[in-house]
Amino acid sequence: MSLSDGRGGSWTLLTGHGHVLVEIARDPEARMRDIAAAAGITERTAQVIVADLEAAGYITRTRTGRRTQYTVNRNSLFRHPAQEGHRIGPFLALLATARDSSPAVLKPDDEWDRRPDDR
Repeated sequence: MSLSDGRGGSWTLLTGHGHVLVEIARDPEARMRDIAAAAGITERTAQVIVADLEAAGYITRTRTGRRTQYTVNRNSLFRHPAQEGHRIGPFLALLATARDSSPAVLKPDDEWDRRPDDR
């Protein structure tokens, strides 16, 4: 989903990968169709993105019967050089809160909030 930027174009701040990761963090038991709908992409695109996130180590998938349970590795680092050394945990804590609640409060002593060299 994108909004007009006032000049006839449209864009979103997060990529499809970012939207999918936030949705998985928000609901680790979400179905693929629900992830796709929340991210504003097709189900097939969501499947490709989930495979990318799993291959990069951002998530793991566990099958239980016909359902899939996702686990987000909040210690994973951002891939872009501009965010080098920063973990995705605080980002997800901010954006992956339930839609009807306030954002999570981050504590500096949270394990996933530390850079690798702070350990």
